[in-house]
Amino acid sequence: MGQPGALRGSIGIAGIVFLVVAAASPLTTVGGALPVMLAISNGPGVPLAYVVVALVLLLFSVGYATMSRHVVDAGAFYAYVTRGLGRTTGLGGAGLALLAYTAIQAGIYGLAATTSQGLIIRFGGPSIPWWILAAVLLAIVGALGYRSIDLGARVLGVMLVLEMGVLTVLAATVLIRGGPEGYAGTSFTPSTFFHGAPGIAIMFAVASFIGFEGTAIYGEEARDPRRTIPLATYIAVTLIGVFYTVCSWAVVVAYGPGQVEAAAGADTSGLVFSAAGRYLGAAYADVMNVLLLTSLFAALLAFHNAIARYLYALGRQGIGPALIARTHSRHGSPHIGSLVQTGSAVVILALFALAGADPVLALFTWMSGLATITMLVLMILTGVAVIAFFARERVDTRAWPTRVAPALGLLGLLGITTLALANFTTLISGSPTLAAILLALVALAFAGGLIVARSTVST
Repeated sequence: MGQPGALRGSIGIAGIVFLVVAAASPLTTVGGALPVMLAISNGPGVPLAYVVVALVLLLFSVGYATMSRHVVDAGAFYAYVTRGLGRTTGLGGAGLALLAYTAIQAGIYGLAATTSQGLIIRFGGPSIPWWILAAVLLAIVGALGYRSIDLGARVLGVMLVLEMGVLTVLAATVLIRGGPEGYAGTSFTPSTFFHGAPGIAIMFAVASFIGFEGTAIYGEEARDPRRTIPLATYIAVTLIGVFYTVCSWAVVVAYGPGQVEAAAGADTSGLVFSAAGRYLGAAYADVMNVLLLTSLFAALLAFHNAIARYLYALGRQGIGPALIARTHSRHGSPHIGSLVQTGSAVVILALFALAGADPVLALFTWMSGLATITMLVLMILTGVAVIAFFARERVDTRAWPTRVAPALGLLGLLGITTLALANFTTLISGSPTLAAILLALVALAFAGGLIVARSTVST
């Protein structure tokens, strides 16, 4: 039941921002990734890492948002690279996008299943294998992803308000009451930032922003996309950057800049929840633990929707079976792309389950590292494409949004990517051999897109 045609939806600025910030998964980042950053990177200097990454991405977003007024396509980065650098390079970018989103979503399934398992046991239930819980989550995500984006946006909106609400209350309480060493203003000084391993902090911070491309992905389902997409992009990047900066600073304040690294190393998984228990009570910490699962679910749904729309955009361009380009006759959703995405997630999860791999130490860690590097490479390609597009098309001759800001953003991304590559083995907590294999997958994804482009041209 489907037909060729355009996607349908009436999502506004708030709905798109919800989808993008949900993909960033605030409670997962603050409760899960932040303690690791504090333990192994630059400790009390972590808040400034979020500021640096947010500023680079805002510069990148200037050209990206300006180009969105001229390119409205569910393929987003893929479509931008195609318009700027040609169809062949564009399909290479599509390969990178599919790899990045598929990897991060698969990794989150592992973390979400483990979180579900822990909550069930915590409240007196049985120990259920992680892969069964992952299958249940996958079925729910698949059902929502099959339907209209408006429904998914409403579900994500409710979840996002709840998780950001509990973190806001925690951060406000800590910053009002203060910590054992005062207010840790040194977190925003260069000397504190360059303490330890700031490159690792930057790399984790970049991973926290994966998914902000979603502002353009939903352009065809938005009201007035030429206005909605630029505003949603700026709001999403700014909101994520400010929120993570304040929350990370609050955690530093809660433990004190001189003690937070040791505290994070001693209790990585419970650091933020312990702070919540100390400042707001044990019941509040329990609520945060439950909302961590809804945060992960929100991220799963957001990435599912992004992948389904990428597949739809490729099918519409004649890449792959034409069936993928069909939209649901009632929901107006890329329902075939949604089903294909669900199938690919089943395959990846089955491989890790059959191999007996740890759902967090292997599945989540490896896939998150792979997604971070892949997305950085894709953003660099997109940055070059934006500059090339405006230089060739001359549809906008303003210097700042079409040349200066995109060039500065591109330089920032190149610097961040250099740091990420230098610290990649640390990010995945693996061996140099594993790092080489995962980096080879990035190259293969791009090369695969190039081969598909050449083969479709020749036929």
